[in-house]
Order: sequence, then C-alpha cells, then structure tokens
Amino acid sequence: MQVLKAQDMGMCFGVRDALTKTQTISNPVQVTVFGQLVHNPVVRERLAARGFGMLEESQRGHLPDSTHVLVTAHGISEKTRTALLAAGKQLIDTTCPLVKKAHAAAQRLQEQGCHVIVIGTPGHVEVNGIVEDLTSFTIAENPAAVQTYPFTKLGILCQTTTPTAVAAAVRAKVAELNPQAHIQFIDTVCQPTKDRQTALEELLSQVQAMVVVGGHNSNNTRRLVDRCRQRGIPAYHVQCAAELQPQWFEGVQIVGLTAGTSTLPETIDAVYHALSTITRSPMVQPLVSPPACRWRKKINPRSQARYAATALEPPFQQTAPRDSGGPTVRNCLPYCVKYLQ
Repeated sequence: MQVLKAQDMGMCFGVRDALTKTQTISNPVQVTVFGQLVHNPVVRERLAARGFGMLEESQRGHLPDSTHVLVTAHGISEKTRTALLAAGKQLIDTTCPLVKKAHAAAQRLQEQGCHVIVIGTPGHVEVNGIVEDLTSFTIAENPAAVQTYPFTKLGILCQTTTPTAVAAAVRAKVAELNPQAHIQFIDTVCQPTKDRQTALEELLSQVQAMVVVGGHNSNNTRRLVDRCRQRGIPAYHVQCAAELQPQWFEGVQIVGLTAGTSTLPETIDAVYHALSTITRSPMVQPLVSPPACRWRKKINPRSQARYAATALEPPFQQTAPRDSGGPTVRNCLPYCVKYLQ
C-alpha cells in the first residue's frame, strides 16, 4: 500500500516552543500545568513522568497548590491571570503568540463597542480564554449557530484552528441575517492551520483513504478529519500507530497521511512506518475487454463451473485473441487472467 504524506502536517511552532520551555524547568514537582500543555496524550504522560502536577481543564476555576503555574499553549483570560497572580502564583507562560493575537483582537473589537462573535468550538479551552474577558459575545461553531443579533455593531474573530471555509461561511451568514449591523472581521486563524488545511486539500484528490494523527480532543485534528469526510474520503483518527486496524485498508491502494498541530514527529514516523507495512488486500479490478480481442466462443456449463473461481464474467471469459492458438477455453483463460493482473 502506497502512503502519501501531506506537504505540511504535524507540530506547529507554538507547540514546539511550549515543549521547549518545559525542558528548561529544573524542578517540575513545584509546577502545575494549568490544563493540558497541548492536546497530546504522549506529551501529557511525559510531563507527568517528570513530576509536573496536572490540573484538568475542567478544573481551571480552582487554584493549584503549587507555587508555580504553567500556562498552556491555549492561553488563559486576563481574569484568570489576575486571579493566579493575586494568589501569589508565579506564572510560566507558554501561550502561543497567535493565540495572544486572537485575545488582542477580541479586546479591540470590544473596545470599539462591538458585540463579539467568536467562530470556534464552545467549551474549548482556547475559546473559553477569549470569551472570559468579554462582556457581550456569542460563540458560533458553524453557520447554523448564527442568529439575528440586536446590535448595530458586530465584530467577528476566529479560534486559531478554525477551517477557513467555516470562517467564511459563518461570516457570510452573519451578514445575511444582520443587514442592519456594521460588521468588522479580524482573521485570527493561524498560518500553520491554514497550511495544513491547504496541504490536506491537495492530498485528498490523490488518495482513497486518509489517516489523521493527533489527540482525540485536539480541535484542529478533528477539523482535518471532518474535512476528509466532507469530501467523501474515509478518514481514520488515531493517536498512535497501535490504533491502526489493517481491515480499514482492504482494497485501498493509496492512503494519505496528515497530522494535527500538536502531534510529535516521532508519532507521525511510527504511523507512517506501520502503514507502509500493511499488505494491501487483493481487489478485483473492473473487467475490460482487451483491444486485441477478436474471437468469441461460448463456454459450456461444465467449463463454466470449472472456471467460476477466476471471477471472470461473460462475455469476457468467452474471449480469446485471434493469435492465441485457437478458440478454446484453455488458451482463453491465461489471456484473461493476464488482463486482470
């Protein structure tokens, strides 16, 4: 089975920088990771093994006991930051710069008197960090979530991992349902997300199935999976090579491989190697009469049963080339099998 890799995939610079910063911490037992550093189970296990404390994302309203708090790549609100500092916590900030850009955009729209619409996944930690500092906001995951809003000024921004097509569709729907409003849009979809989406689109026309590698709670990974299925390509979301199932690829000759922005390079390499070792199951090819064929002879019932295992269908099994040595079943069959291979 041939495996085609996406041109752009896997770990982005924001994730890489966050991981690098954790490696400089000399005493991890004094540090609590404020949620998940990145949505990657392997990273989480490695941090825990080094002694880092872990606070679940659902518990971010509580103050950790440790003296140091590591702010994850997804960022936090200024409201939460102030509360942590007021409690005497020392912050180690690994917030992605492009997430900080989205926070700044939201604040700018609010200062201009806009009701802020955040295109993103409700409940996602990045989205929560943005909206906790807003007084008037709506979260719209898709065009179906858009409503008519009783405001004359609307500001729109995006969760950094939003597909550009979704952002455009939501923006158009807001304009359609709110003709009375002045609408300002700030594009905060990060460039690594755009690059990976573009690379995926280029790959989808070349493959019969896709494998997408990333954490099951990774928003950008799930978005890549969704896009594959929208294009009618079977997509399999795995966190590691061990989750691959050979039966997924029965009849598949070419499979594509991509990965979310929090996926480690060694995880991608392991999945690629595992896919490359999967033996493709035989697939019956469409039967097409060869152009050299000129002579046809009917096969009697006994011969029909004898050659049933070849999966040949009339009239192709009745066909023999003119120069095959004579119009017999015996010299017809090898000729037909040759065209099946």
